Amino acid sequence: YARQVFDNMSNRDAVAWTTMVSGYAQHGKGEDALKLVQVMYLEGVKPNRLTFTCLLSACCHAGLLDEGCHYFFSMDQDHGITPAAE
Repeated sequence: YARQVFDNMSNRDAVAWTTMVSGYAQHGKGEDALKLVQVMYLEGVKPNRLTFTCLLSACCHAGLLDEGCHYFFSMDQDHGITPAAE
């Protein structure tokens, strides 16, 4: 149901995208979280620090080590977000 609401939203900002990524992460759906982030990029929405935290959590819970490393390094190199302990 949450995905239906999300898909029908007329204005999906970084908060909406991050909320969906977080939901997928919490339910062990790492592949879905990764796919969603790719669509987010295609729609021109920039991820923020929390988006990456949720995405890394999704990768961790789904055992997606290579993908998690890719996004971890992408935070700084591609998005200028310095990884922090929180």
